[in-house]
Amino acid sequence: MRTKDDKKIAALHEATVKLVNEIGFASSSVSKIAKEAGVSPATIYVYYEKKEELLVSTYVEIKKDMSSKIMDGFDESLPIRDILRLVWFNMFKFASDNSDYIKYIDQFSNSPYSQLVNKEELDKFFQPIVNVWITGIEQKIIKNVNPEILGAFMYQPIIFLSNKNHCKNFELTDENIETAFTLAWDAIKL
Repeated sequence: MRTKDDKKIAALHEATVKLVNEIGFASSSVSKIAKEAGVSPATIYVYYEKKEELLVSTYVEIKKDMSSKIMDGFDESLPIRDILRLVWFNMFKFASDNSDYIKYIDQFSNSPYSQLVNKEELDKFFQPIVNVWITGIEQKIIKNVNPEILGAFMYQPIIFLSNKNHCKNFELTDENIETAFTLAWDAIKL
């Protein structure tokens, strides 16, 4: 049995993102992905039984990378607002530096493939942030609402504002990002 090569897996993920963003899920065939990644189509089947597994794996790896980057400098001993502000700025940086990944995440999340993801596995990547929300709720700093609502008010604005197609006149300056954070914070704080 052949051993798995992390570089080939990364190349397959990058090729998947590029092609899905350019031509969509249906048109991104195994052979096109393999060609873009510089491997034979048979190589894909060394790593994945079917295309759907590659699509899901790509999504999960992006989310894993995102969680790692947005929690850079994460310190749960800081005040709640400071922790969420740090995550906010990190998320803006990730979104603006990785617009191709954000586009893939958006398409994937709105596709039937999203039903194939192990949600519990993904939740583990972001659990430290959820724990901060829970602590904030317990300390009566944050409104006691469903965590998905908190996530929508805290992080969906970043996706919108960092997308040049949606916000052509929004400059990603620290001042503008701070203003946006203050508005998001005001939406969830008590």
